[in-house]
Amino acid sequence: MRKVALKIAYIGSNFSGFQRQADVPTVEGEIIKALQEIEIIESPDATDFSIAGRTDKGVHALGNVVALRSEKEIRINQINKALPSEVQVIAKAPVHFGFRPRYALRRYYRYIMTDFEGLDIAKMLMASEYMIGTHNFLNFSKRSERNPIRTVESINISKNGKTIITDVVGQSFLWKMVRKMMMVLYQCGKGEIDPERIPDYLNPDFTHGLKPMPASGLILMDVEYKNLKFRYDKYAGDLFISTLKEEFEKTFNKAMVEQSMLQTMIELPGQINNFQV
Repeated sequence: MRKVALKIAYIGSNFSGFQRQADVPTVEGEIIKALQEIEIIESPDATDFSIAGRTDKGVHALGNVVALRSEKEIRINQINKALPSEVQVIAKAPVHFGFRPRYALRRYYRYIMTDFEGLDIAKMLMASEYMIGTHNFLNFSKRSERNPIRTVESINISKNGKTIITDVVGQSFLWKMVRKMMMVLYQCGKGEIDPERIPDYLNPDFTHGLKPMPASGLILMDVEYKNLKFRYDKYAGDLFISTLKEEFEKTFNKAMVEQSMLQTMIELPGQINNFQV
């Protein structure tokens, strides 16, 4: 009997989140189905199947982690053949029987937003400084959280053309916490919120009805553990890169069509009534 940790990459667009659910496709559900198909496991409970964390519907990942026990040798490419192309095991590491992937050293998220409105990066950076450190993030999740105290190690914001990339690192995060943080930063960049008001949002005595930014912009980049190094599989990585390229081309073509339609409508104000059916 051996126990291994598997690092999972996935495109979350077509899944109803990570956690398995009845009657809807999920990332965890596909992983368990694949492991059962190739007879690595009979059932999740019997093999101590556990996960690092749940991601919401539409969220992507390059480094989520699951762990399981099995008497059989676990081969990455054998698992990947049974998985849909949008979900792939890209690395593995042997772990001790007491290993629990949820108890990570740190988690690293990246959020991508398109800057069509000329956001003020300086204000976003100023606001992010208030969020770094140990705070009560109750307003950034659901009010029923039993322990809303979390520590954010770092927030880095950079701009590349019309794209703003925000990297957030911490040991653990609440449900929708990162996406709600991104919404506040976005509103600061738009000038709707003064960065100096951020301490108010970190005060649990005041209720703020924060909405999260769209899930499609969020990526779980990595989950790290003390004294644990994963061995990456180049073949699996190359296959996932190929899938990412295919998805990019489909999304890019769709975006170009929509951009063309948008530009036409902007350049031809009032002409919609002249179109003949």
